[in-house]
Amino acid sequence: MTVDTIAVTGGNGKIGEAIIAHLNEYGYETANIARGKQREDVSDRYITTDLLDAGEVYGALAKVDADAVIHMGTIPDPYSNPDYRVYESNVLSAKHIMEAAESLGLESVVLPSSINAIGSEHQERPADVRYVPLDENHPRTPDDPYGIAKHAMEVTADGFARRPSTDISIASIRYPWVTTEAEMREYFLEPDRSLDVLDDVHPATGRDVLFSYLAMPDAASIARRAVAADFDGHEVFWAVAGDTTADAPTEELVAEFYPDAEARRALEGHEAILGLSKAATLLGWEPEHSWRDLENDG
Repeated sequence: MTVDTIAVTGGNGKIGEAIIAHLNEYGYETANIARGKQREDVSDRYITTDLLDAGEVYGALAKVDADAVIHMGTIPDPYSNPDYRVYESNVLSAKHIMEAAESLGLESVVLPSSINAIGSEHQERPADVRYVPLDENHPRTPDDPYGIAKHAMEVTADGFARRPSTDISIASIRYPWVTTEAEMREYFLEPDRSLDVLDDVHPATGRDVLFSYLAMPDAASIARRAVAADFDGHEVFWAVAGDTTADAPTEELVAEFYPDAEARRALEGHEAILGLSKAATLLGWEPEHSWRDLENDG
C-alpha cells in the first residue's frame, strides 16, 4: 500500500504534535485535524474540526485527501470532564474516524488505546494481573470511565473490522504514560525507585500500570509503523518501553506486587512486564529509549 498523506487528529496535544514532527522527518505530508486554533507549527495543513461530529470528520479527511489517519484527539483521563464526555470522546470519535476512513477509501487507521483498557491506574481496584508477561490477549476488566471507554473503543474496532465491506487496517495502540526526557529525569532517574519504596510512587508509574512507561520518540515511531503496516482487520498492540520504571529486577517486582500471577516465562533483568513480541512481529517496532540511558545531573 502507498501512504503519502497522513492526517493526525489532536495534533495540538503533547503526543499528537510529536507524531506530526516525526512523520515530517520521514517525508510524509501531514494534516492536523483538531478543535480550536492551531498551536503547533509543524503540520503542512490544519483543519479545525469537531471530532464528535461525523460530518465534520468526513469533510476534514476528504479535504486533506488523506491516505491514512492517526487518531489522537481524545480526552486523556477521567478527571476533568463528566463521565459521559470521556466515553463519548474516546468511543464515538473513533467510530466517526473509522466510518469516514472506510467511506473515503483510506488505507489505515491508528486508534489511541491505553494500558487502562485492561483496568489500571484510574480505578479503585488494583489491576487484575492474571499472568506475566501480559500479551494483548490478557483479559480486560476496567471499571472506571476512562478504562471502560478505551475497552469499548477496542471492541468497536473489532466489530467494525469484521464487516466484509471493510478494507482498512486498524491498529489500537495501548500507550502507558508517554514521557518527555524531563519527566523521565524527574520521576525515574532522580528519585529512589528501589523495591522498598515502590508502594508510594506516582500512580502512573507504579503497580497498577505494571511499572510501564514510554519515551516520546518511541510513541511517535510506533504510530508511524502502525499506519504503514500491512495486516488485515483490527489488531491491538502494547506500546511500552522495553524496561520498567523500577530499579529492582523484574522478577522481584512480580514476586512482590503480583504474587498470584502465572509466570509464563522468565523475565530477565529489568525487562518490561508487558509483552512486545506482537509489535515486533507485525509492525517491526521495538522501543529504543530508556530512562536508564540518561545521565544523572544531580
